[in-house]
Amino acid sequence: MVDVDEFIDEATAEIREKLGDDTAIIALSGGVDSSTAAALAHEAVGDQLVPVYVDTGLMRKGETEEIREEFGYMDRLRIVDAADRYLDRLAGVTDPEEKRKVIGDQFIEEFQTVASEVGADHLVQGTIYPDRIESEGNIKSHHNVGGLPDVVEFDGIVEPLRDLYKDEVREVARELGLEEVISERMPFPGPGLAVRIVGEVTREKVEVAREATHVVEEELEEYDPWQAFAAVLGKATGVKGDNRVHGYVVAVRSVESRDGMTARAQELEWDTLQRLQSRIAGTIDNVSRVVYDVTHKPPATIEYE
Repeated sequence: MVDVDEFIDEATAEIREKLGDDTAIIALSGGVDSSTAAALAHEAVGDQLVPVYVDTGLMRKGETEEIREEFGYMDRLRIVDAADRYLDRLAGVTDPEEKRKVIGDQFIEEFQTVASEVGADHLVQGTIYPDRIESEGNIKSHHNVGGLPDVVEFDGIVEPLRDLYKDEVREVARELGLEEVISERMPFPGPGLAVRIVGEVTREKVEVAREATHVVEEELEEYDPWQAFAAVLGKATGVKGDNRVHGYVVAVRSVESRDGMTARAQELEWDTLQRLQSRIAGTIDNVSRVVYDVTHKPPATIEYE
């Protein structure tokens, strides 16, 4: 395990050395990785850092409001509404790797725009070790690793968490004094809900994934999963009231893991599964059925795409 105090000293020193007097922007999503990287960078260089939260339209329910509340103390916080740009670019895209590339391209474009506005020369990212391993090993590309365009218009990219696993990042977050809602938060994929939608990403599917994931997170909190969420798989026939419907199939996923490199599907009680299906299919009009994913990693990945 990492020596947390030593790591913080070394990471803040590295950030100061790499940035010098330059201004940097950081991709702040609200997840533990980007939040910890932001806290480190802010501690290292203060107002040289411009934290940038991009609302991609693919975020968790209430994410933007939480960002304003948790990170408002950072004076240069910028919130960018890019939902339409992301969703328009994803229209018609069905290949999982192409989705990640599209999101990676847009990710950089958004930050380059802000960088030019604030005169930033560097980009800080919350990339962690499993992100690099999975991208370099061709398991999948991450929007902030393998998904980056070939040409990045920054003088440098700083990744202070690049050698840490998720549990080590949480230790650093606690030591930095981040709120429990951040330090203990379940992982959320960089490409957001797009990788929890099999096939084309549409606004309707995004809303289904967002609402269903919110239900899953609430219902499974007592199980203390490493990660739990809902994914939209496709459509199937169902019955609601007296009507035959062709609604979405939602898969619930809940896993235990240390670092995300391997994971085991959690054993959930039948009553819990029934509450999940009742809430998801009962409150989201265009969902016709709910299934539970019992596959471990490997052979499956944790996310769907």
